[in-house]
Amino acid sequence: MIDFIIVGRGLAASVIAHTLYENKISFKIIGDPHLSNCSNAAAGIWNPIVFKRMTKSWLADEIIPYLNKFYSNVESRVDKKLITQRTIIKPFVEEQEKNLWLKKANSELNDFLDETIHEANSAELENCKVSGQFGLVKQSGNLNVPEFLKATDVFFKEHLINEVFDHSQLKLSNETVSYKSTVAKHIIFCEGYLVKDNPFFNWIPLKPAKGETLEISAPELKIKNHILNKNGFLMQLPNGNYKLGATYEWSDLTEEKTKKGLEELEQKLNQMISCNYEITAHQAGVRPSSLDRRPIIGEHPGYKNLFIFNGLGTKGVMLAPYFAKKFVNFYLQKEVLPTDVNVGRFYSLYASKKT
Repeated sequence: MIDFIIVGRGLAASVIAHTLYENKISFKIIGDPHLSNCSNAAAGIWNPIVFKRMTKSWLADEIIPYLNKFYSNVESRVDKKLITQRTIIKPFVEEQEKNLWLKKANSELNDFLDETIHEANSAELENCKVSGQFGLVKQSGNLNVPEFLKATDVFFKEHLINEVFDHSQLKLSNETVSYKSTVAKHIIFCEGYLVKDNPFFNWIPLKPAKGETLEISAPELKIKNHILNKNGFLMQLPNGNYKLGATYEWSDLTEEKTKKGLEELEQKLNQMISCNYEITAHQAGVRPSSLDRRPIIGEHPGYKNLFIFNGLGTKGVMLAPYFAKKFVNFYLQKEVLPTDVNVGRFYSLYASKKT
């Protein structure tokens, strides 16, 4: 008998698998990688700054060092280059933005904001519509999410059951869970927005957001090792092309690419670059954002061997390693999960659903 069944094949499930592996906890992964495209469509960017408020991203001081350690360990494990350290270019639209940047860079945001103000005519930028001056965010970067998922599948191939999980086949007892011929002590659901189809956790309050991205070829464009943030993001991929994103849509929650999304992305792109380009790929996925924008982790209120790891939203690459570790500490050492991520904050919704 194994310790865990992991349900899901995206970023959350893969991070949980690596974390369980690091802690010598046995598992099987069950899921169809084609069921949801959210992780494959993602750019995998981590950014320690909330630009709207010019504050640190939630728990950035703890999360950024941990994610670097975690993904570096995964790179060694799977023998693949997966993360790239980058700086984020943030153009200044008004003088007061620059003044606020300098103030924050010399005080509470010193670890994450470059104190130097850069000129847009920098040799590092060619054919970018960045005029005037800009600041650089430090300690940012991106995970190559598709490669991370592929490498995880290869490394854990003996742990994989490649099929759509059928919740009706799950049998529960006080001590075990069984799914077809697989018997485990526990099961953890990492299903993203598809948790809506999970009869055990369909009461959790997600607020999913569809996002579309483009991959473009633009040989005359030069951004070097940066991510341009200007009403969207633009960054270079390992193949030399560029990733552009992203849209936000809360009504259409299909994973179909749309003409509306394409037009919005091209508008963003035309505000960012001044050279010819060719679209090489157009992707869509649905982000599993939670109602209060915090992860949803922990134990089912009625079944003590059922767990959830969800609600990572737009910051999954940042949040997943840190909170997977929190989950394992909760499981192994009975450490209490932080209140603001504990699924217990929504137990009243489960109770009202039952009545």
